[in-house]
Amino acid sequence: MSKEMLNALDTLEAEKGVSKEIVIEALEAALVSAYKRHYGQSQNVEVEFNEKKGDIHVYAVKEVTEEVMDSQLEVSLKDAMEINPAYEIGDTIRFEVTPKDFGRIAAQTAKQVILQRVREAERSIIYNEYSAYEKDIMQGVVERQDNRYIYVNLGKIEAVLSKQDQMPNEHYKPHDRIKVYVSRVENTSKGPQVFVSRSHPDLLRRLFEQEIPEVYDGIVEIVSIAREAGDRAKVAVRSTDPNIDPVGTCVGPKGQRVQAIVNELKGENMDIVEWNEDPAVFIANSLNPAQVEDVIFDIDNPKVCTVVVPDYQLSLAIGKRGQNARLAAKLTAHKIDIKSESDMEEFYANYDESEIEEIDPSAEEEIEETTPEMTEEVENDASVQDEE
Repeated sequence: MSKEMLNALDTLEAEKGVSKEIVIEALEAALVSAYKRHYGQSQNVEVEFNEKKGDIHVYAVKEVTEEVMDSQLEVSLKDAMEINPAYEIGDTIRFEVTPKDFGRIAAQTAKQVILQRVREAERSIIYNEYSAYEKDIMQGVVERQDNRYIYVNLGKIEAVLSKQDQMPNEHYKPHDRIKVYVSRVENTSKGPQVFVSRSHPDLLRRLFEQEIPEVYDGIVEIVSIAREAGDRAKVAVRSTDPNIDPVGTCVGPKGQRVQAIVNELKGENMDIVEWNEDPAVFIANSLNPAQVEDVIFDIDNPKVCTVVVPDYQLSLAIGKRGQNARLAAKLTAHKIDIKSESDMEEFYANYDESEIEEIDPSAEEEIEETTPEMTEEVENDASVQDEE
């Protein structure tokens, strides 16, 4: 068994990257437990594995005492001095108690420990490999589906695609090849677990990086994304190079670049708008394709604004089921209230009338009556000062 054991440890270290010392430490701890199961004693038992020969020895560790109360745990000073005259009270002595049939038990235990370590090593390798892809995009193959998840084969592991991470306009079938966003990787007791998504906004970001070299190189930067997966998305971009048009770069010649992304997302509509440091300009751009006449910010809350659009553009600005306005609000992180020009004119008209205060005629008379008295008092005060 010794030769087989050493070969197994060397193979485990070479192929799986598991340190031989770690396996031996785990093996010794497991053999102590095995000894207790078979012989009912492990309180003072130590197991030693010889790395050169592969031999296993079991020792009972006993304390030297004047009077022995428990022979399994203690040895008398007289008996200890017969072994070595240098022993004193309080010292510990190891007595080999390796059972004759312990080799069979050790072999079974060693096999279990090695298999366990192999599984742990494989899990660790897989976790380290796929955790490097966290927040990134991967291509996988749909394997199967149950009530909770769609399972996507990523090579060495099956990732799970939950219902909320699926696109509502997609139907997944076995052997379909899809690109997924690795949202998180967890190292659970059952092994690594990879969670992927098709609805995450950052899937769009990674697709832009794949299809558009300027985005990948950082020349064109994606500032924010607002997405309703499978239906429509808005992407705000800006350029770090004044000579490069960020929107035109992302759209590409004849729309080829953005069309490749739309095709990957099964026809999801895409609005690419230019980011601007002026919030009013950015909000106006975000409501594309609607035309914006004015953006009025709330004095008390700069994150709240009213957008004025021509009457015939109101429905376009709001969008179907309010989608255009909703995505623009997410994209700009502002609360947007859209009003038509006629609504604003009516509002200002009502506002101006409410601000006009009528003066009571009786109040005017009181002012006129009090004015001469006040003048007379001032004149009297001046004459007194002159006399002085």
